[in-house]
Order: sequence, then C-alpha cells, then structure tokens
Amino acid sequence: MPKSLRSILCLHDFEAAARRILPRPIYAYVSGAVEDGLSERLNRQAFAQYGFVPNTLVDVSGRSTAITLFGQSYAAPVGIAPMGITALSSYRGDLVLARAAAAAGVPCIMSGSSLIRLEEVMQAAPQTWFQAYLPGQQEQIDALIARVQAAGVETLVLTVDTPVAANRENNVRAGFSTPLRPSASLAWQGLTHPRWLFGTFLRTLLRHGMPHFENNYAQRGAPILSANVLRDFSDRGHLNWEHVAAIRRRWRGPMVIKGILSPRDAALAKQRGMDGIIVSNHGGRQLDGSIASLAALPDIAQAAHGLEIMLDSGVRRGTDVLKALALGARCAFIGRPFNYAAAVGGQAGVAHALRLIIDEVHRDMGLLGVGTVQDIDAQLLRRTG
Repeated sequence: MPKSLRSILCLHDFEAAARRILPRPIYAYVSGAVEDGLSERLNRQAFAQYGFVPNTLVDVSGRSTAITLFGQSYAAPVGIAPMGITALSSYRGDLVLARAAAAAGVPCIMSGSSLIRLEEVMQAAPQTWFQAYLPGQQEQIDALIARVQAAGVETLVLTVDTPVAANRENNVRAGFSTPLRPSASLAWQGLTHPRWLFGTFLRTLLRHGMPHFENNYAQRGAPILSANVLRDFSDRGHLNWEHVAAIRRRWRGPMVIKGILSPRDAALAKQRGMDGIIVSNHGGRQLDGSIASLAALPDIAQAAHGLEIMLDSGVRRGTDVLKALALGARCAFIGRPFNYAAAVGGQAGVAHALRLIIDEVHRDMGLLGVGTVQDIDAQLLRRTG
C-alpha cells in the first residue's frame, strides 16, 4: 500500500486528504451540495434514525457479502456512483474508478458528464454501467442511445432528477464553472496545489490534450477550460415518461431509473418496464429540502416490488450499507469518497477505499449475526429517533 494511504482508515478520511490536494474550485464542486445543504445533511441524519438489533450465537464464520444484480455476480452490495468530471480531480479519473471497481468485483456507473470517452472506459472495464443525462431533443436522445449501445454497454442508467439546473451557490462562491474560465485566481489555485497541477491537469494536457465533455451527447461537447465557449446544456424540462418508454422499446439490456424518491414514480417505472431503480436525491445536489434517500427507500421498495432496488446519497459506512439493505435495497452506491480516493491515490486509492467499505460490511455482518446478504431484513432494525 502506498505510504500516503496507510493513515486512511475509513472513507471519511479521504476527504481531508483530498482537500489538501485539490484546488479550491474543484474541491467545492465535488464536496458541495445546493443552497443551504439541507438534503445533504438529511442523508446522513437518516442513517442515525435506525439502530440495529443483532442476532447472537449465530455461526457467521462462513459469511458472504456476495450479491447478484441483473444476473451478474458481484463481490459485495457496494458500488461506485456516477460522478461528473472525475478526470479533473484525478488523472484519468473515469478509468481509475472503473478499473478499480472491476478488480474488486463491484458495480461502477460511469457519468454522462465525464471527460473520457465512453468507448475507452468500456474497453478497459467492459462491465461498467453508463448513466445518461437525456438531451433535450428526440433525435439527440436517439443518437446518444445508439452510441451507448454501439460501445457495448449492457446496463443503462437514466438519471431523471435534473429537469432544470440546480442552484449550486457554493460553486459560484468558489469560482467553479463548466467550462472553467481562465483567471488569475484559477492560475493561483493551480500553482498553490502543485501535486494536482502536475499530476493531473498538466499531465492530462500533455498526454491527451484539453479534456472535453465527451458523453452528454453522441458528439463531443465543450472543453473543460475555455474563456468563451459555453457548455452545451439543453433544456430537459419537457422530458417525460414517454421518452423513457421509447428508450425501453429499443434497449435490450437492463435499464435503471436513478433519482426516484416518490412511490408513485417507482410504480410508474415498474409499469414502463424498468429493471431497477436507484433511490437517490442526487447526494443533496439538486432540490434542497428533498427527503433523504434512506427515508424514501421502504415505500419505494414496496411500490416497485420485483425490481432491483438500489440506493445512493449519504452512504459512508458498512453499517449504512446494511441499513439500506434491511430497508429494501439490494446494493448501495457511494460517490464523493471514491472521488476523493482517486484524487489522493489514483487507482490504488480507490482500491483501498473499496477494501475499507467491503471489509466494514463483512465485519458488521458478523457482529449483526447474519451469514448472507439475503438474511438482512427490517427485523434487524429499530427506529431510534
């Protein structure tokens, strides 16, 4: 293990280490939520509302964290959530995350707001899932889905909680925008964070050229750094379930809806032929004041019974994963900590982060008195708050 990782004992530890490495605007983008940060805090508080009721004198010597999703076997009920522009916070970030997840035997979802071409990531880690932000026009949607199919993606994730841009005031205060605007302040941030400047940004420029948004559309998007180019956002306010149904008719593999908090929407997803749902409030990065993902989980699991129910937002510990499983999830996805881990240690950092959380799940299952993931249910929890 690299020396820089030896003092990191849990996922929380990666944030402080990454904050020292990353320029302020980039750290703010990764760490920040929206407006007052209420939903982000609710995500963590929701896990504290439940306590465990362990079973004792159960033989847990042969316990297993293995799960199956969409017919694919995975080593643990933990996955890497989609995160945009990770190649700006760590060198070749999307590849780093996908390769580390493949090596650990867990699912990884590549973000549509990524800076490395989807085709390159799929070649390196063929089981990677792809998260699409649907463009505004039907012909653009058709072209993007055709490209994703041609790249060999098997599991498609549609994120549906971004009909309009969120109010990320923290980005404005920290000087972050997409594209980033060259300025004296931005240059100073680079110079005062040399590990990032030379290890990530300049290394990327020299080897691969200026990063662009590669996967929001079928064609290449805006560069990440520009004085006069605008990022090609398109209006998604008119998108509706009919667009999802049209994609379902042509998509042959597993199809997942991400960003569901309402039992009504969960039932509609089931009616429209979805294979899975990721219960998510986008890590508190969209509508501030939306309920925590964990709070929404039990009702959604009931409304969409029979689908693969998953969760993200606020998961930081093995105990969080077990609580999500007990309330109806099959897998818990984690975002920011893996981004920080990539910034701190590249693929080795992400591998270490995955080991830490998987080891916690394995250890906590023993302490809870369960031998398999399938043994975890709501009888092991009590409301405490």
